[in-house]
Amino acid sequence: MHRRVCRIVIVLMLFDRVPRKEVKFTRHNIYERDKNTCQYCNKVFDRKDLNLDHVIPRDHGGQTNWENIVCSCIKCNSRKANRMPHEVGMKLRRKPERPKWQPFLHLTFDSKPHESWRQFIDLAYWNVELG
Repeated sequence: MHRRVCRIVIVLMLFDRVPRKEVKFTRHNIYERDKNTCQYCNKVFDRKDLNLDHVIPRDHGGQTNWENIVCSCIKCNSRKANRMPHEVGMKLRRKPERPKWQPFLHLTFDSKPHESWRQFIDLAYWNVELG
């Protein structure tokens, strides 16, 4: 007996009421937001060579939140110490902000996808919203 296999592909082009989620405030997500880049000297580092800095130090009223924490290299963090960036002639490369959660498309194949899927994969690739 021969079984016939039917495949259905659904491509969702528009969302109606995408669920709203908050990005968790974690060390990993801060490194992701800042792209493993020191926000003072603008150099990219391995995560082991970065730490987190309160732009406005806590004893100056700074809070531990998305808008006040940035990645910094050890050299810049030591230079800034417990001071405001302008007090030591430093400037942030980019204002720290809370990232927006975006649903994303993730396609994983153990092998090359069947040719019949190509048009759907290509369509999804070009039409997914970039952050």
